[in-house]
Amino acid sequence: MKFASVLVLLFFCSTFKKSHGKSKPKPGCEYPPSQWCRSLEIAIECGVQKQCLELNATRPNSAVPRVEVTLYYESLCPGCRVFLTQQLFPTWAMLHDIMEVKLVPYGNAQELPSGNSPFTCEHGEPECHSNMIEACILHSVGLYSAFPVIDCMESAANVLAAAQPCLQLHVPSMTWDSVTTCVKGELGFKLMHENALKTNALSPAKTHVPWVTINKEYTGDFQDKAMSSLFNLVCKMYKGGKPPACTGAQKKLDRSLC
Repeated sequence: MKFASVLVLLFFCSTFKKSHGKSKPKPGCEYPPSQWCRSLEIAIECGVQKQCLELNATRPNSAVPRVEVTLYYESLCPGCRVFLTQQLFPTWAMLHDIMEVKLVPYGNAQELPSGNSPFTCEHGEPECHSNMIEACILHSVGLYSAFPVIDCMESAANVLAAAQPCLQLHVPSMTWDSVTTCVKGELGFKLMHENALKTNALSPAKTHVPWVTINKEYTGDFQDKAMSSLFNLVCKMYKGGKPPACTGAQKKLDRSLC
């Protein structure tokens, strides 16, 4: 909901500037921006029916497949953290209506045949632990709610230490105890085993992380373009009508100063 509120607010700021100068929603409007287009009655009450019609007209066609971006990564890999926080998450925040993101936290880990610790990770036990935390959160609340938590963790100086406060900030309805139960129980190991199978099944086999597939396909060209500008790649790959964020990205910015 936070992303929807921000995007709707940005849209209305832009459209009100264009069509009404410095106009604002009617003083009697008691609804937040995220609900202005919820119904015709609310739109009329807030004086934004014209903008709501324009917004609805620019929504993606549900019949057109979204661009699927899958990231195979490990939680303490510096390159993975940079890509996730500076490319993938911001692009998803702007284009989540036309893209589907899948996260596979495993990376260069190895699954051992037996033992109390059935996985070894490139950056040691802390990485195995944080990989599993992220897998458990993804499983419990789904990507839409989990992604802000993971972005928060990966943006922090200490990924593991940030896990609990990031969860409390972005998904307060989920308890830390439920994450701990998953991590320490059979479910956590089951999720990591599934991620190991997904990673090991890649064709071509991964040679590094981050490893990015577009619509389930890996090519060197996709990887290079995703690493340099995932936003532009997703806009280009989407087969439907381009959302305002894509078309607006090509326009010259207003650089007037106050």
